[in-house]
Amino acid sequence: MIIPPYLKKGDTIGIVCPSGYMPAENAITCIKTLETWGYKVQVGNTVGNQFNYFGGTDKQRIQDLQKMLNDSSIKAILCARGGYGLSRIIDQLDFQKFKKNPKWIIGFSDVTVLHAHIFQHYQIATLHAPMAGAFNGDGFKNKYIGSLKDALSGVASNYECATHSFNKAGHAEGDLIGGNLSIIAHLIGTYSSYKTRHKILFLEDVGEYLYNIDRMMIQLKRAELFKHLKGLIIGGFSEMKDTTIPFGTDVYNIINDHVKDLKIPICFGFPVSHDTENLSLKIGVQHELIVADKNVQLKEVK
Repeated sequence: MIIPPYLKKGDTIGIVCPSGYMPAENAITCIKTLETWGYKVQVGNTVGNQFNYFGGTDKQRIQDLQKMLNDSSIKAILCARGGYGLSRIIDQLDFQKFKKNPKWIIGFSDVTVLHAHIFQHYQIATLHAPMAGAFNGDGFKNKYIGSLKDALSGVASNYECATHSFNKAGHAEGDLIGGNLSIIAHLIGTYSSYKTRHKILFLEDVGEYLYNIDRMMIQLKRAELFKHLKGLIIGGFSEMKDTTIPFGTDVYNIINDHVKDLKIPICFGFPVSHDTENLSLKIGVQHELIVADKNVQLKEVK
């Protein structure tokens, strides 16, 4: 696994919108904060640009992200927001210059497409972490944005969270992969799909119908993504929706029903989500997961 160089003061971070549209003003606090951390910021043409739902046409978003990937002076690329759109352009991106000069790709949600694709084909670590909108309000002051600052500078992560009644105790070591459940299910059968054997997998999602969570968990199970896992981390599943005829249970019960028989450590309620509680996780980097009676620990293995 290739770990991109960690950032030092004076390095440049590029900001792009390779998926959904985001108004340029929504990135202002993020830009200012990155500058106070000592970084230079290069704002891409897609930030504030709009074509229907997206941050520009497919061609515009390809060109903007490709420029950032190719530019060796840019040491990290922060995706300003997720939404939808990366799977429309992933096969038109050229990663050859990126492969020669790796840099941190940052984001979550739809950015899971990039995380999975880069992990599977280039074995380069990426960063599942807060995006530009999370800096707004007082967000730039919280520990989750702080975890992004730490990750970029090379601080090894060592996180703890509370226990949950659905947890399964145990210890696991393996490469950490994962992201948005909807995207991981969407990628199954494609060139970008995660291969999960001997990995620690984390999942989160937002705004889905409960029956669809059930359906996607079945899809992952039937595609054998759970079969050879070392460990499983269930993050936040926020703003879940129900149908007129209720599904009959809540989201964690749905997920637990599909994973409770796995003979691996499982953690529910880890702070990775679409909400404020979204710790930065280095995808592709080896981690240790310890699920104990009193707490849960996830730490980077140096």
